[in-house]
Amino acid sequence: MKAGVRLIAFYLPQYHPIPENDRWWGAGFTEWRNVVNARPNFAQHYQPHLPGELGFYDLRVPETRAQQADLAAAHGIGAFCYYYYWFSGTRLLQRPLDEVASSGAPDFPFCICWANENWTRRWDGRDDEVLIGQGYCDDDAGRFIADVLPLLADRRYVRVRGRPLLLVYCANAIPDASRWTRIWRDAAQAAGHPDLFLASVESVHAQPGDPRALGFDAAVEFPPHWTRSTVVTDAIAGVRAGFRGEILDYVSCAKEMLARPEPAYPLFRGIMPGWDNTPRGQDRSHVFVNAEPANYGRWLSALVERARASRESERLIFVNAWNEWGEGCHLEPDARYGRAFLEATARALA
Repeated sequence: MKAGVRLIAFYLPQYHPIPENDRWWGAGFTEWRNVVNARPNFAQHYQPHLPGELGFYDLRVPETRAQQADLAAAHGIGAFCYYYYWFSGTRLLQRPLDEVASSGAPDFPFCICWANENWTRRWDGRDDEVLIGQGYCDDDAGRFIADVLPLLADRRYVRVRGRPLLLVYCANAIPDASRWTRIWRDAAQAAGHPDLFLASVESVHAQPGDPRALGFDAAVEFPPHWTRSTVVTDAIAGVRAGFRGEILDYVSCAKEMLARPEPAYPLFRGIMPGWDNTPRGQDRSHVFVNAEPANYGRWLSALVERARASRESERLIFVNAWNEWGEGCHLEPDARYGRAFLEATARALA
């Protein structure tokens, strides 16, 4: 009997103040500050994106985390993939996941993605204006896996063929990644796991290619990174003077992604409900128009149909993201569409 399709949503464990963000951005900072300050860059530009029924939540509140899990489960989402911010032993934004792990609630599946990029003042993970960077010290491979092993043992943790699923955002940034992955696998097996299932995210810093050369089992698509879309900036009315970003067409992006042939390496397909990082970039943002629930639903339905027809035993689809409000990329209900993106998700998975 074929297994069903599991949709895993990337999850940003932000939206609560931490001392580092207080120093870098001002007291009490969370990304809600960027979200509410976003302004339209052209006529009919949907900004700011304001939250719907969950409001401007604080992820230190257990009831909020429970509400998120209930909404996700009710609409067919199979798990959250928490970004895990780890810098040579220093963790940031760890409180929500740590409390989920220690409390056992909510009773909802999860996995982690090591977000191993620099934190920068431009929110792009590059080497300019670095706030905290990745060091990749000699003993970091062992320290990292020792740090995450308790999470991998959680009964809610997502497993692929019985193996804990561990994602890495920038696999090719790891010096001698093959050595790191060997250390991780050995440590997991010593802890009683049959092995790890390691997945490399095809992020902006990791050009698509066979991840097995780096010791990984599969890759994960991560739109809009490494996508091709029609640029429609010149066709948009009322573009604000000083705007230096790009306006792109969501439908053309979906069609291009769906037209791609299956690669020679294992790949889990990805989807986004939209993308608009105006809250972070304003004048230099990238904005997808036509990112509407019906278009998202058609894209996801095609991915689900393809996954069900696959001969692979594991049918995973990743969505970017559950709650990336600063990038206009969220399944969570907002003031404009309500639950429409979640309802489209449920229909596609039904």
